[in-house]
Amino acid sequence: MVGLLDKPPPILPFKPGAFSSTLRSDKVTSKIGIALAACVAICFITGLWSHYQQHPLDWLTIPTAPVWGYRLSQGLHVATGIAAIPLLLLKLWSVYPRLFEWPPVKSAAHGLERLFIAVLVASMIFQLATGLINISQWYPWTFPFTQTHFAISFVIVGALFIHLAVKAPKIVAALKGPKPRVVAEPGNEVPAEPVEGQPQPVGSGEGISRRNLFIVAGASVGAVTITTVGQTVTALEPVAAFAPRVPTLSPQGLPVNKTAASAKVTPALVGGDYRLDIDGPTPLSLSIDDLQAMPQTDVELPIACVEGWSASAMWTGIRLADLLDAAGIDPSSTIQVVSLETGGNYGTSIVAANFARDPLTVMAMRIGGEELSLDHGYPIRLVAPNRPGVLQTKWIHRIEVMA
Repeated sequence: MVGLLDKPPPILPFKPGAFSSTLRSDKVTSKIGIALAACVAICFITGLWSHYQQHPLDWLTIPTAPVWGYRLSQGLHVATGIAAIPLLLLKLWSVYPRLFEWPPVKSAAHGLERLFIAVLVASMIFQLATGLINISQWYPWTFPFTQTHFAISFVIVGALFIHLAVKAPKIVAALKGPKPRVVAEPGNEVPAEPVEGQPQPVGSGEGISRRNLFIVAGASVGAVTITTVGQTVTALEPVAAFAPRVPTLSPQGLPVNKTAASAKVTPALVGGDYRLDIDGPTPLSLSIDDLQAMPQTDVELPIACVEGWSASAMWTGIRLADLLDAAGIDPSSTIQVVSLETGGNYGTSIVAANFARDPLTVMAMRIGGEELSLDHGYPIRLVAPNRPGVLQTKWIHRIEVMA
């Protein structure tokens, strides 16, 4: 009891000496921030590219090559988004004592700076949390994810640009300068690195050096990346313990994001009365037997999904260009394929002329030598190179000329 009474009172958060870790310094914060900013930049650029592939601009021509282009860009998007999570947590740990600065606002400029930091932190937490939930295909919200994710990305980039502009002199000085003496709080100066044989302050990391901190940070980022990126990098699939999808373990070697039941496509709709109707100068209405009797071609192409998983497969079907030629459609025409799917955002898909006429673009009827299952789009689906999986439309029953 006497010992308890003699114990000094706890140090309040915003008093000198409250945060005495020797692991915090401007140099540590700057290095972590640079790594985080690099992840944000890659994530933003690849996300922007994905968005405009799904919502093309009139002046932007999306190439059909390389065929694995979208697989790479979206794999990078999800991988860097996941890697950003431990980096953000570490960055917040390195600066959170500043939350307890007193007074909290020292001037109008200081208050504005803190406001932008609050916007940056809040938007990044929201973006990373909802992105992680999205790749697991869990949607506990009512707002449109794609549009919201797209808009918040610009908020993050804008706030980050302002933050870096304000902090640039401090970052440069921290990176160029010698090993600093760390001042965690005014009046609480401690050595920059723990000295062997000398007692360390409480909370100092008990001998952990900054080098070891960066090793732990790098290992954490590497671990979360390697254990998830196997859903798109086939060689790493055996260690993809936390990947939401393992493509090769799925039916016919590809995951199913939307089942026929959820799309309200029943066996009756693809039975004997099914027809693929093609508008054009020479309209066509083709039965399944008609389609199977047409010349078939094999193409090896990946399906790459916005959730980050991807896998290659051998597809067998009719070249889309051959169908369009049979209907007399002009080679420069943009077309639209229409699914039997009812509701949802991807019941139709616009196919630009360069994709429609690419010899690798097929209306697939088989995968890996097997007839497509109903969940994979039986009787016929679109498969094209360098194209998001959500645009590889399933259960197609109509092709229309757009322009």
